[in-house]
Amino acid sequence: MAVLSCQTYFINSKKIIKTKPFICCSSLSSQNNVKVIINGAAKEIGRAAVIAVTKARGMELAGAVDSNFVGQDIGQVCDMEEPLEIPIINDLTMVLGSISQLKATGVVIDFTDPSTVYDNVKQATAFGMNSVVYVPKIKQETVMALSMLCEKASTGCLVAPTLSIGSILLQQAAISASFHYNNVEIVESRANPVDFPTQDAVQIANNLSNLGQLYNRDDISSDIPNFGVIGSTDKAIS
Repeated sequence: MAVLSCQTYFINSKKIIKTKPFICCSSLSSQNNVKVIINGAAKEIGRAAVIAVTKARGMELAGAVDSNFVGQDIGQVCDMEEPLEIPIINDLTMVLGSISQLKATGVVIDFTDPSTVYDNVKQATAFGMNSVVYVPKIKQETVMALSMLCEKASTGCLVAPTLSIGSILLQQAAISASFHYNNVEIVESRANPVDFPTQDAVQIANNLSNLGQLYNRDDISSDIPNFGVIGSTDKAIS
């Protein structure tokens, strides 16, 4: 996870800124709406995105791609009141081809995984569509490869390490508060601690370490001069 201003990448043609027939989801679709394809639509976050897109102005769900629940209506998979008449398809290229025939503005939101994200963005780029990528643990090399791809294709890609506004605000608040303290401790508390430290905590620690300040100078338990993740339990990173 990351602070939006320093770990979210907007990739365009110039640089990285650390920032079957077509099936529509509504009979009242507008040609001016941005057509949104969700890759990984059956995942929990993909389902949330489906619901959000169907409620948003100026956007229209144009395709749901996933290897699970293939053939089922994405609206029903998302437990919506009415089906969207959009079946889940395990073929991103087919959906991209349908949208490209409409000559409409389209975007692919990718919730897959690091091993497939580059090829997914490459396919979207080939059809002239921009991408929004939310793939946790994406490597810097992949981001650089996406940058080179988008530069050659003159298209764009937003790589977002977190889509949580709360997480972004928390990290920004931690940075602002850290300038007023000499010691910093990151405390986590969950009922079932299975992944400590979480990516959010690690990213906060990394952000604070990159501020150029020295924290916890009197902490004799660590030989690390700057603040970082030097130990973790089920409750804290100190």
